[in-house]
Parts: sequence; structure tokens; C-alpha cells
Amino acid sequence: MVLPRHSRMTWLANFKKLSYTKTYYNILLKIMKIGIVGLPNVGKSTLFTALTKKEVPRENYPFCTIEPNVGLVGVPDHRLGLLAQMSKSAQILPTTVEFVDIAGLVKGASTGEGLGNKFLSHIKEVDAICHVVRAFVDSNIHHVSGKIDPSDDIETINIELIMSDLQLLEKRISDLSGHARTGDKESQKKLGVCEKIKAVLDQGRLSSSANLERGENDLIKDLNLLTQKPMLFVFNTKETVTPERAAEILSPFEKLIQPAIGLALNVQQEAELASLGEAEQKEFIAELKLPDSGLNQFIGIAYKLLDLVTFLTTGEKETRAWTVKNGSTAPTAAGKIHSDIERGFIRAEIVNWQELLETGSWNAAKEKGLIRVEGKDYIMREGDVCYFRFSV
Repeated sequence: MVLPRHSRMTWLANFKKLSYTKTYYNILLKIMKIGIVGLPNVGKSTLFTALTKKEVPRENYPFCTIEPNVGLVGVPDHRLGLLAQMSKSAQILPTTVEFVDIAGLVKGASTGEGLGNKFLSHIKEVDAICHVVRAFVDSNIHHVSGKIDPSDDIETINIELIMSDLQLLEKRISDLSGHARTGDKESQKKLGVCEKIKAVLDQGRLSSSANLERGENDLIKDLNLLTQKPMLFVFNTKETVTPERAAEILSPFEKLIQPAIGLALNVQQEAELASLGEAEQKEFIAELKLPDSGLNQFIGIAYKLLDLVTFLTTGEKETRAWTVKNGSTAPTAAGKIHSDIERGFIRAEIVNWQELLETGSWNAAKEKGLIRVEGKDYIMREGDVCYFRFSV
């Protein structure tokens, strides 16, 4: 939150008024939870280690991971450092993604094979799914099916997710049918959506590809269907992945993974890169002639999976990134900071982060007429720097 020096409603006063806990500013804002899944020994735990810098067992045998490993990762955002330097902020707080390394899935999991329903219960808790697919040959690393076939591996995982969702849908359809026959309008609507999704799953397609009308998703949201979750496919290779090579690796699988996003990564190389210091990382990336680390690409894509936008606050106390759903209003964004700010929302004073940096301070931006005063209907934009005025 930008703090005009002479504001009558200073943040400090409102900080005391709202009785924040002492630990509030030490809590990072978690924007989403992403489950890392795939067949055993495809590189899930190595990717998790690379992302979180948290060592976990990575032995070469199936079900090395049984209980899920969890780690938080800050979303890379170069704007935070620039704004913090301008504001002389005491600390920088990015938004974070929680990654969960989930045990390997095998054919028949939906009927209890491997870790079966335990795996499926873990994956139900995430907001999005990262499916790691093995795209390299190495005779020293066991493959659970005895062959390297990315398409087959993708279909194996998809089928298990589909079968799990079908079981859930069939039960829900049975429950809704009786109520629908009595003329209950809500049950009839929900039944229609369930049958529409079931028809898609029966064709072997993920329910995320179903042509649902606006609002229909909300009717079946409580089902928490696995195949409705946003999905990212990471094709794990043993080579350095330039943008040109990435396009070649992904090309054969584009239709198969739609509407999901694909990313080619040398996961082991990324794990080694993540272990280096920042200066060494930059030097290594330059030597490999890559635009950025694969992990930064990964986190950036993962961040976009849920259609989110970031707004920023900056002042002497901290510079911080906050995240809301694309299309959220200013009061909703204010509520991310505290519910009382949303409840007592008066207006938002907003400037684009680049314009703020170019002028050098909030007051300078105000003098140039760059600070916009927005009301309750304002839709937040990516990169808005905000100061919310409220009264409680």
C-alpha cells in the first residue's frame, strides 16, 4: 500500500484500529496449491526439490514418495525489488505458490492399485495439477511400465482421473435424479450439468474440455472434480531446452494435452541450477543461451493457470504483491489485505507500477495527475499499485 506522507488516514492508525496480530506481516499470501503428479520415477520429486530447494527422497524405485511433501515458493516478480528500492521498504513480500509432491500414480489407481485412493485424496486438495511426463531414455532409471512412451503415460494418468470422477458423478446423478423427478428446479439444473460432464468423460476426455455455459461450473463446484482442475504438463528431458527445442519436444503432444499447457524442462539440470547462487545462476543461464531459468518459466505459467492478476502495495514498511482473480473489483482486492478494508471501502487511489517508478514517488505521480481515483466498480488490472481509503 503506498503511503502518502501527509495522509490524514495513515496506515499506522488503521493498523492499530484493526487490531492486526503481531504475526500478520510475517505471513506470506498463498495464492494456490499445485500438486505434482505422474507415474513413478518420472522426475516429480526432483522437480519439487528444484522448485522449493527442499531435499526429499528421490530413490530409483516406485512409491519412493508415499506421504506428500509440501513446500512454498515465492512467485518471481522483478517489480517488487524496483518498487522497494524507490520506497526504501524494510522488506519485500511476494505472493507464494504451495507445491505438493504427490506419490506416483499407476494404472488401476481408481480401483485401488498402487496407493490408489490415498493418491486421489491428496490430489483432490490442490487447485491445479502439474503432470510430469518422462521424455528421456535412461536404462539405469526404472520405468513402471517397462517402456518410454509419453503419450501412453499421459493417457494412463488421464484415464485414472477420469475413472475417479466418473465414480463420483454416477453417485451424484443417482442422488439428484430422485429430487429432479419431483420437479425440484435446482436439482434439475445440477443433474443436467452432471450428465453433460459425464458424456465428455465417457468419451475419454477431461471434463475441463466440456462446453459448459456461464455459471454451470458453480453448480458442480462442490464435487471438486479432478479433471476440472487446471493442468500443466512438464515433459522431463535430459537435454538443454532452448525455446526452439522446446517447441519440437511439445509439438507431437499438443492435441493430446489440450486444453492444458505444456512445458519442456531438463528437471535434473534445473535442480542443479537452483542450488547455485543468484549470480552463478545468471551466468549459467547466459552460457546456455536461455531466456530464463525453466523454473521461473514454470512458476510464471503456474501462476497464470488460475487466471490471476497481481496488484502491488509499497511503502517504508514493506513492498508486497497481492493476488486476485482476473475480473475482481477494487473492494475485493482491498479485502485481500483485510476484511475491514473491504467492508469500509471508500475509494482506491491507483497508479500503474511503471508510471510510479518513472516519476519516482507517489507524490510526484500525484502532481503529474497519474494517480486515478476509482470506486467500487473498478476492475483491478495487472500491475496496479494501490492505496485504499476506508472507514470502519
